[in-house]
Amino acid sequence: QVQLVESGGGLVQAGGSLRLSCAASGRKFSIIAMGWYRQAPGKQRELVADITSDSNTNYADSVKGRFTISRDNAKNTVYLQMNSLKPEDTGVYYCNGRGRETTGWALRDFDSWGQGTQVTVSS
Repeated sequence: QVQLVESGGGLVQAGGSLRLSCAASGRKFSIIAMGWYRQAPGKQRELVADITSDSNTNYADSVKGRFTISRDNAKNTVYLQMNSLKPEDTGVYYCNGRGRETTGWALRDFDSWGQGTQVTVSS
């Protein structure tokens, strides 16, 4: 199976910055799209940003102009640069990856999630 490992979360003051990283690993696979979701305390999980293999990006309105998603296709890694952080950005951030993997001679789709990384922004 394809596994995703996130890093870069932590505690930061309002107005500060963090960069999240997510690396995909497996036997034989290719990524179609990767994205970041977050779940704030007492709220549902929401899409923050995603990016395709052609570098098409999509952002939630609440983070446009502050967050930047990027991807290194050769390393199967996605990044989220988070600037001008606000307390309302606090939550658990999850990495998502979609693509295709080869098991033996079979080709199948996958949709994998990371374990999540905590981001806390203080006032």
